[in-house]
Amino acid sequence: MYAEGECQAWYNARDTVLIPPHFSGMGWVWKDTMGKIQFMGSRNLRRRETPLHSELEALKWVMESMIQHSTCQRFGTDYKDLIAMIEQPQDWPNFSTELEIIQTLRLYFLYFKISYFPRTHNEIADSLARNTRSFHRSLCFIGCSIPI
Repeated sequence: MYAEGECQAWYNARDTVLIPPHFSGMGWVWKDTMGKIQFMGSRNLRRRETPLHSELEALKWVMESMIQHSTCQRFGTDYKDLIAMIEQPQDWPNFSTELEIIQTLRLYFLYFKISYFPRTHNEIADSLARNTRSFHRSLCFIGCSIPI
């Protein structure tokens, strides 16, 4: 009887104590042809099995977000393996499910390109990602200026 009571107390306490999940942050910026920022976004995602899984999840979210704004997109990343995955998906069988989703999303874009940009060349997106990681609850933002 005592063990059952302790077990029930543990379950009740588990439901009321907020344990912050582990999040990884991502940020993106959409610039027009003149280099002026039009939109930006940030989101924290639950950490995935590997950083590469998180990068794929972030790309998926950015693509889904941009479909409604433009069908011609050039995407940038500071993760060279992500570019290799998009260009040669057959070489990455452990990511086949995620890559199939990315390939399907690509169909919505008349023009799609992904290029390498060092993190130092995209400081606003990097700042958005770093700030997003500090939140211990779900966060998703898309807007025209940096959130306060």
